[in-house]
Amino acid sequence: QVQLVESGGGLVQPGGSLRLSCAASGIIFSLSAMGWYRQAPGKQRELVARISPYGITMYADSVKGRFTISRDNAKTTVYLQMISLKPEDTAVYYCNVFPVVGGDWGQGTQVTVSS
Repeated sequence: QVQLVESGGGLVQPGGSLRLSCAASGIIFSLSAMGWYRQAPGKQRELVARISPYGITMYADSVKGRFTISRDNAKTTVYLQMISLKPEDTAVYYCNVFPVVGGDWGQGTQVTVSS
């Protein structure tokens, strides 16, 4: 059973930066593709970035050029560096394997972009 603990969210002004972390356990992390997902109020959860076991990355168009996903296999942790944040980036951010298997999610971390 996968266990995921997200951290690093907070309140930031437009144009600001945050770095999210997600510690994963219960999976063979080094062989797992990982993703960052987000869910804004009243909207469905969406994938914003993913990274293959070999470090190949892909991004949603809405975050391309502003978000960077990375991973540390030794720490079984995946990161999301976010810069030039916009109010529309406000959401609860989650990590999970990609593609998601089953219904296990962490508690997420709230990111609020507001002046």
